Amino acid sequence: MTLYDSYQRPIDYLRVSVTDRCNLRCVYCMPPEGVPWREHAEILTFEEIALVVRVAAELGIRKVRLTGGEPLVRRGIVQLVGQLAEIPGIEDLSMTTNGLLLASMARDLAAAGLQRVNVSLDSLDPERFARLTRGGALENVLAGIDAAVNAGLQPLKINTVVIRGWNDDEVLQFAEKARRDGWHVRFIEFMPVGRGGMWSPAAFVPAAEIRARIEATLGPLLPEDSPRGAGPARYYRFPEGMGTIGLISAVSEHFCSGCNRLRLSADGRLRPCLLCDEEIDLRSVLRNGAGADEIRERLLVAIRNKPRGHRLDEQSFPQGRAMSEIGG
Repeated sequence: MTLYDSYQRPIDYLRVSVTDRCNLRCVYCMPPEGVPWREHAEILTFEEIALVVRVAAELGIRKVRLTGGEPLVRRGIVQLVGQLAEIPGIEDLSMTTNGLLLASMARDLAAAGLQRVNVSLDSLDPERFARLTRGGALENVLAGIDAAVNAGLQPLKINTVVIRGWNDDEVLQFAEKARRDGWHVRFIEFMPVGRGGMWSPAAFVPAAEIRARIEATLGPLLPEDSPRGAGPARYYRFPEGMGTIGLISAVSEHFCSGCNRLRLSADGRLRPCLLCDEEIDLRSVLRNGAGADEIRERLLVAIRNKPRGHRLDEQSFPQGRAMSEIGG
Protein backbone atom coordinates (compact mmCIF):
# COMPACT_ATOMS: atom_id res chain seq x y z
CA MET A 1 0.00 0.00 0.00
CA THR A 2 1.26 3.49 -0.88
CA LEU A 3 -0.18 6.68 0.56
CA TYR A 4 -0.42 9.81 -1.59
CA ASP A 5 -1.16 13.35 -0.48
CA SER A 6 -3.36 15.86 -2.32
CA TYR A 7 -0.50 16.64 -4.73
CA GLN A 8 0.18 12.98 -5.57
CA ARG A 9 3.37 12.80 -3.53
CA PRO A 10 3.95 9.35 -1.98
CA ILE A 11 4.15 9.60 1.84
CA ASP A 12 6.23 6.81 3.35
CA TYR A 13 8.40 8.50 5.99
CA LEU A 14 7.60 9.47 9.60
CA ARG A 15 9.94 11.47 11.81
CA VAL A 16 9.23 10.98 15.50
CA SER A 17 10.50 13.40 18.15
CA VAL A 18 10.83 11.37 21.34
CA THR A 19 11.70 14.31 23.60
CA ASP A 20 11.94 18.10 23.49
CA ARG A 21 14.92 18.02 25.87
CA CYS A 22 18.52 18.42 24.80
CA ASN A 23 21.92 18.31 26.46
CA LEU A 24 23.19 21.18 24.28
CA ARG A 25 22.09 24.79 23.77
CA CYS A 26 23.13 25.42 20.17
CA VAL A 27 23.16 29.12 19.34
CA TYR A 28 20.89 28.82 16.31
CA CYS A 29 18.38 26.53 18.00
CA MET A 30 17.58 28.16 21.33
CA PRO A 31 18.47 31.13 23.56
CA PRO A 32 21.22 30.79 26.22
CA GLU A 33 18.71 30.01 28.97
CA GLY A 34 17.17 27.26 26.84
CA VAL A 35 13.44 26.87 26.28
CA PRO A 36 10.87 25.63 28.81
CA TRP A 37 10.70 21.85 28.76
CA ARG A 38 7.30 20.23 28.66
CA GLU A 39 6.13 18.24 31.64
CA HIS A 40 6.76 14.52 31.39
CA ALA A 41 3.02 13.85 31.33
CA GLU A 42 2.73 15.91 28.14
CA ILE A 43 5.23 13.72 26.27
CA LEU A 44 4.05 10.62 24.44
CA THR A 45 4.84 7.33 26.13
CA PHE A 46 6.73 4.59 24.32
CA GLU A 47 3.51 2.61 24.05
CA GLU A 48 1.73 5.57 22.43
CA ILE A 49 4.59 6.12 19.98
CA ALA A 50 4.67 2.43 19.07
CA LEU A 51 0.91 2.41 18.49
CA VAL A 52 1.09 5.39 16.15
CA VAL A 53 3.99 3.85 14.23
CA ARG A 54 2.16 0.52 13.96
CA VAL A 55 -0.92 2.18 12.47
CA ALA A 56 1.27 4.32 10.19
CA ALA A 57 3.05 1.20 8.96
CA GLU A 58 -0.31 -0.37 8.10
CA LEU A 59 -1.01 2.72 5.97
CA GLY A 60 2.27 2.46 4.08
CA ILE A 61 4.89 4.26 6.21
CA ARG A 62 8.13 2.37 5.65
CA LYS A 63 10.79 4.67 7.12
CA VAL A 64 10.95 5.99 10.69
CA ARG A 65 13.55 8.37 12.10
CA LEU A 66 13.83 9.12 15.82
CA THR A 67 14.73 12.70 16.67
CA GLY A 68 14.50 15.16 19.55
CA GLY A 69 15.57 17.43 21.14
CA GLU A 70 18.29 14.88 21.67
CA PRO A 71 16.78 11.39 21.48
CA LEU A 72 19.55 9.75 23.50
CA VAL A 73 18.60 11.71 26.63
CA ARG A 74 15.19 9.98 26.69
CA ARG A 75 15.41 7.31 29.36
CA GLY A 76 14.86 3.84 27.91
CA ILE A 77 15.44 4.90 24.31
CA VAL A 78 17.03 1.51 23.50
CA GLN A 79 13.79 -0.15 24.63
CA LEU A 80 11.78 2.05 22.26
CA VAL A 81 14.10 1.20 19.38
CA GLY A 82 13.48 -2.48 20.08
CA GLN A 83 9.71 -1.98 20.07
CA LEU A 84 9.72 -0.11 16.77
CA ALA A 85 12.14 -2.52 15.11
CA GLU A 86 9.61 -5.33 15.59
CA ILE A 87 6.75 -3.53 13.82
CA PRO A 88 5.93 -5.24 10.50
CA GLY A 89 6.40 -2.99 7.49
CA ILE A 90 9.08 -0.68 8.93
CA GLU A 91 12.02 -1.21 6.61
CA ASP A 92 14.31 1.62 7.71
CA LEU A 93 14.72 2.67 11.37
CA SER A 94 17.21 5.48 11.95
CA MET A 95 18.06 8.29 14.35
CA THR A 96 19.43 11.84 14.31
CA THR A 97 21.60 12.64 17.32
CA ASN A 98 24.17 15.20 18.45
CA GLY A 99 26.43 12.26 19.26
CA LEU A 100 27.43 13.26 22.79
CA LEU A 101 26.09 10.02 24.33
CA LEU A 102 26.55 7.83 21.29
CA ALA A 103 29.87 6.21 22.25
CA SER A 104 28.34 4.39 25.21
CA MET A 105 25.05 3.50 23.48
CA ALA A 106 25.86 2.68 19.85
CA ARG A 107 26.28 -1.07 20.30
CA ASP A 108 23.07 -1.45 22.32
CA LEU A 109 21.12 0.64 19.81
CA ALA A 110 22.34 -1.51 16.94
CA ALA A 111 21.53 -4.70 18.83
CA ALA A 112 17.99 -3.39 19.47
CA GLY A 113 17.40 -2.86 15.76
CA LEU A 114 18.52 0.67 14.92
CA GLN A 115 20.00 0.59 11.43
CA ARG A 116 21.85 3.88 11.05
CA VAL A 117 22.42 7.34 12.50
CA ASN A 118 22.92 10.91 11.37
CA VAL A 119 25.15 13.00 13.62
CA SER A 120 24.74 16.77 13.83
CA LEU A 121 28.20 18.37 13.77
CA ASP A 122 28.72 22.04 12.91
CA SER A 123 32.42 22.51 13.61
CA LEU A 124 35.62 20.47 13.68
CA ASP A 125 37.36 22.99 15.93
CA PRO A 126 36.95 22.13 19.65
CA GLU A 127 36.74 25.74 20.85
CA ARG A 128 34.33 26.81 18.15
CA PHE A 129 32.24 23.70 18.69
CA ALA A 130 31.97 24.59 22.37
CA ARG A 131 30.85 28.13 21.48
CA LEU A 132 28.28 26.97 18.92
CA THR A 133 26.81 24.39 21.28
CA ARG A 134 27.35 26.38 24.47
CA GLY A 135 29.48 23.79 26.18
CA GLY A 136 29.61 20.65 24.04
CA ALA A 137 32.81 18.58 23.86
CA LEU A 138 33.85 17.78 20.29
CA GLU A 139 35.93 14.79 21.39
CA ASN A 140 32.80 13.07 22.72
CA VAL A 141 31.00 13.49 19.40
CA LEU A 142 33.96 12.14 17.42
CA ALA A 143 34.14 9.16 19.78
CA GLY A 144 30.43 8.61 19.18
CA ILE A 145 30.92 8.65 15.42
CA ASP A 146 33.67 6.02 15.67
CA ALA A 147 31.53 3.86 17.97
CA ALA A 148 28.54 4.06 15.63
CA VAL A 149 30.61 3.02 12.62
CA ASN A 150 32.12 0.13 14.58
CA ALA A 151 28.63 -0.96 15.67
CA GLY A 152 27.47 -1.08 12.05
CA LEU A 153 25.14 1.96 12.19
CA GLN A 154 25.88 2.86 8.59
CA PRO A 155 25.89 4.72 6.34
CA LEU A 156 26.56 7.33 9.00
CA LYS A 157 25.84 10.84 7.78
CA ILE A 158 27.16 14.11 9.20
CA ASN A 159 24.69 17.02 9.25
CA THR A 160 26.35 20.43 9.13
CA VAL A 161 24.30 23.64 9.26
CA VAL A 162 26.34 26.33 7.49
CA ILE A 163 26.11 29.82 9.04
CA ARG A 164 28.02 32.75 7.59
CA GLY A 165 30.44 34.22 10.08
CA TRP A 166 30.24 31.23 12.39
CA ASN A 167 31.41 28.13 10.55
CA ASP A 168 31.23 28.73 6.79
CA ASP A 169 35.03 28.85 6.70
CA GLU A 170 35.06 25.13 7.62
CA VAL A 171 33.20 23.95 4.50
CA LEU A 172 36.41 22.85 2.83
CA GLN A 173 37.60 21.02 5.94
CA PHE A 174 34.37 19.04 6.09
CA ALA A 175 34.58 18.35 2.36
CA GLU A 176 38.09 16.97 2.84
CA LYS A 177 36.70 14.56 5.43
CA ALA A 178 34.42 13.23 2.69
CA ARG A 179 37.22 12.97 0.16
CA ARG A 180 39.92 11.50 2.40
CA ASP A 181 38.08 9.72 5.21
CA GLY A 182 34.89 8.52 3.53
CA TRP A 183 32.49 10.70 5.51
CA HIS A 184 29.01 11.34 4.13
CA VAL A 185 28.74 15.08 4.84
CA ARG A 186 25.46 16.89 4.28
CA PHE A 187 25.62 20.67 4.24
CA ILE A 188 22.28 22.14 5.34
CA GLU A 189 21.14 25.66 4.59
CA PHE A 190 20.44 27.71 7.71
CA MET A 191 16.65 27.78 8.09
CA PRO A 192 14.50 30.35 9.93
CA VAL A 193 13.26 27.85 12.53
CA GLY A 194 14.03 27.89 16.23
CA ARG A 195 14.29 30.41 19.03
CA GLY A 196 17.94 31.29 18.86
CA GLY A 197 17.10 34.53 17.08
CA MET A 198 20.17 34.24 14.83
CA TRP A 199 18.60 33.78 11.41
CA SER A 200 19.04 36.64 8.98
CA PRO A 201 19.75 36.96 5.26
CA ALA A 202 23.31 37.95 6.16
CA ALA A 203 23.88 34.66 7.97
CA PHE A 204 22.45 32.55 5.17
CA VAL A 205 24.79 30.64 2.82
CA PRO A 206 23.01 29.10 -0.19
CA ALA A 207 23.82 25.58 -1.28
CA ALA A 208 25.06 26.83 -4.67
CA GLU A 209 27.72 28.92 -2.93
CA ILE A 210 28.79 25.97 -0.78
CA ARG A 211 29.24 23.81 -3.86
CA ALA A 212 31.10 26.57 -5.71
CA ARG A 213 33.54 27.02 -2.84
CA ILE A 214 34.29 23.30 -2.72
CA GLU A 215 34.79 22.97 -6.46
CA ALA A 216 36.94 26.10 -6.70
CA THR A 217 39.49 24.63 -4.30
CA LEU A 218 39.09 20.84 -4.30
CA GLY A 219 37.96 20.18 -7.86
CA PRO A 220 34.75 19.11 -9.57
CA LEU A 221 31.96 17.26 -7.82
CA LEU A 222 30.23 14.47 -9.72
CA PRO A 223 26.54 13.60 -9.19
CA GLU A 224 26.16 10.54 -7.01
CA ASP A 225 23.32 8.27 -5.94
CA SER A 226 22.13 8.84 -2.41
CA PRO A 227 23.58 6.70 0.34
CA ARG A 228 20.78 4.73 1.92
CA GLY A 229 18.08 6.98 3.33
CA ALA A 230 14.98 9.01 2.58
CA GLY A 231 16.26 12.55 2.84
CA PRO A 232 16.12 15.50 0.45
CA ALA A 233 19.84 16.03 -0.17
CA ARG A 234 21.38 16.13 -3.64
CA TYR A 235 24.56 14.06 -3.48
CA TYR A 236 27.95 14.43 -5.11
CA ARG A 237 31.36 12.81 -4.86
CA PHE A 238 34.92 13.64 -5.76
CA PRO A 239 36.35 11.59 -8.65
CA GLU A 240 38.93 10.07 -6.30
CA GLY A 241 36.94 10.32 -3.07
CA MET A 242 35.44 7.66 -0.83
CA GLY A 243 32.59 9.60 0.77
CA THR A 244 29.86 11.91 -0.47
CA ILE A 245 28.84 15.55 -0.26
CA GLY A 246 25.14 16.23 0.23
CA LEU A 247 23.47 19.62 -0.23
CA ILE A 248 20.14 20.33 1.46
CA SER A 249 18.73 23.54 -0.02
CA ALA A 250 15.47 23.96 1.89
CA VAL A 251 15.53 27.75 1.44
CA SER A 252 17.19 28.57 -1.88
CA GLU A 253 16.00 25.62 -4.00
CA HIS A 254 13.25 23.98 -2.03
CA PHE A 255 12.42 20.33 -2.58
CA CYS A 256 8.77 20.45 -1.51
CA SER A 257 7.61 18.75 -4.70
CA GLY A 258 9.32 15.57 -3.54
CA CYS A 259 8.58 15.74 0.20
CA ASN A 260 7.57 12.30 1.47
CA ARG A 261 7.25 12.84 5.22
CA LEU A 262 5.16 13.60 8.24
CA ARG A 263 6.41 14.62 11.67
CA LEU A 264 5.18 13.61 15.10
CA SER A 265 6.20 16.02 17.86
CA ALA A 266 7.23 14.83 21.30
CA ASP A 267 3.91 16.01 22.74
CA GLY A 268 1.84 14.21 20.14
CA ARG A 269 1.14 16.70 17.36
CA LEU A 270 1.23 15.62 13.74
CA ARG A 271 2.96 18.24 11.62
CA PRO A 272 2.51 17.89 7.84
CA CYS A 273 5.32 20.38 7.04
CA LEU A 274 8.41 21.38 9.02
CA LEU A 275 8.22 24.99 7.84
CA CYS A 276 4.50 25.57 8.40
CA ASP A 277 2.83 25.89 11.80
CA GLU A 278 -0.25 23.76 11.14
CA GLU A 279 -0.52 20.77 13.50
CA ILE A 280 -3.06 18.06 14.24
CA ASP A 281 -3.55 16.92 17.84
CA LEU A 282 -3.02 13.19 18.19
CA ARG A 283 -2.21 13.00 21.91
CA SER A 284 -5.74 13.79 23.08
CA VAL A 285 -7.09 11.08 20.80
CA LEU A 286 -4.58 8.58 22.18
CA ARG A 287 -5.36 9.51 25.78
CA ASN A 288 -9.10 9.18 25.23
CA GLY A 289 -8.63 5.53 24.43
CA ALA A 290 -8.63 5.80 20.65
CA GLY A 291 -8.39 2.65 18.62
CA ALA A 292 -6.51 2.12 15.40
CA ASP A 293 -9.33 3.53 13.26
CA GLU A 294 -9.28 6.93 14.97
CA ILE A 295 -5.48 7.15 14.83
CA ARG A 296 -5.57 6.16 11.16
CA GLU A 297 -8.07 8.93 10.41
CA ARG A 298 -5.87 11.58 12.06
CA LEU A 299 -2.89 10.39 10.05
CA LEU A 300 -4.94 10.59 6.86
CA VAL A 301 -6.09 14.11 7.74
CA ALA A 302 -2.46 15.16 8.23
CA ILE A 303 -1.56 13.73 4.84
CA ARG A 304 -4.51 15.44 3.15
CA ASN A 305 -3.54 18.74 4.81
CA LYS A 306 0.08 18.59 3.68
CA PRO A 307 0.70 21.87 1.83
CA ARG A 308 2.16 22.10 -1.64
CA GLY A 309 5.20 23.81 -0.13
CA HIS A 310 6.51 26.26 2.43
CA ARG A 311 6.30 30.02 1.93
CA LEU A 312 9.74 31.16 3.04
CA ASP A 313 10.10 33.13 -0.19
CA GLU A 314 7.11 35.20 0.98
CA GLN A 315 8.81 35.82 4.35
CA SER A 316 6.29 33.52 6.01
CA PHE A 317 8.33 31.86 8.73
CA PRO A 318 7.11 29.27 11.27
CA GLN A 319 6.65 30.82 14.71
CA GLY A 320 4.93 28.31 16.95
CA ARG A 321 7.64 25.80 17.82
CA ALA A 322 11.30 25.46 18.62
CA MET A 323 13.18 22.97 16.44
CA SER A 324 13.79 20.85 19.56
CA GLU A 325 10.02 20.30 19.84
CA ILE A 326 9.36 19.58 16.16
CA GLY A 327 12.19 17.13 15.62
CA GLY A 328 13.75 18.68 12.52
